[in-house]
Amino acid sequence: MKNFKTIYLEAVSETVINKSRFIAYSKPVQDEADAIQFIEQIKKKNWDATHNVPVYVLGDNYSTQRYSDDGEPSGTAGVPILEMLKKEGLTNLCIVVTRYFGGVKLGTGGLVRAYTESAKEVLFASKIVDKKVKQLIKCNVDYQMHGKIQNFILNQEDIILKDTIFTDEVTILFYVDALNEERNIEALVNLTSGNISIQNEGEFYLTIHEGNVI
Repeated sequence: MKNFKTIYLEAVSETVINKSRFIAYSKPVQDEADAIQFIEQIKKKNWDATHNVPVYVLGDNYSTQRYSDDGEPSGTAGVPILEMLKKEGLTNLCIVVTRYFGGVKLGTGGLVRAYTESAKEVLFASKIVDKKVKQLIKCNVDYQMHGKIQNFILNQEDIILKDTIFTDEVTILFYVDALNEERNIEALVNLTSGNISIQNEGEFYLTIHEGNVI
């Protein structure tokens, strides 16, 4: 598992440029089957459009990347969208930009700008998020230790508190980067003089938008 940047929501946005309607659709996808299904869905919805330009990227280092200009001049539609996605460091998503021609030709530069800006607008509507790999740690302590543990966790920038459960003892669940796991566990053991039970519950992806877990 690796950290990556993608989009959170399926979204749609529309703009009119020199009488042509550009409708951009976006969706987070996990594999090519998801992307292809989404593309076919949009093509069916906009069967009468002049162009339906699809682009999708998947995996680490964009191991899978596909695009089409769908009849627009070569390099004016799918390629600029793909390059914009890679420049932004985004993966695991699909975009389709539909164009209804309005009678005014935009020229090569105009088409590149129109498709790129349409894609950027729908990305904003989709919410760009970071998917970060974290270790989920479970701690069990006596009530008298709860205050110390809570203060420690809240003062660590690399720890995200998930939950606190009160039964006959206190169970605290938090997320931490793998690189910082050992250091933080050692600090908790020292803080409680060893009177703490600590267990790694496994790796999980957290979805983070503008610094907040969603």
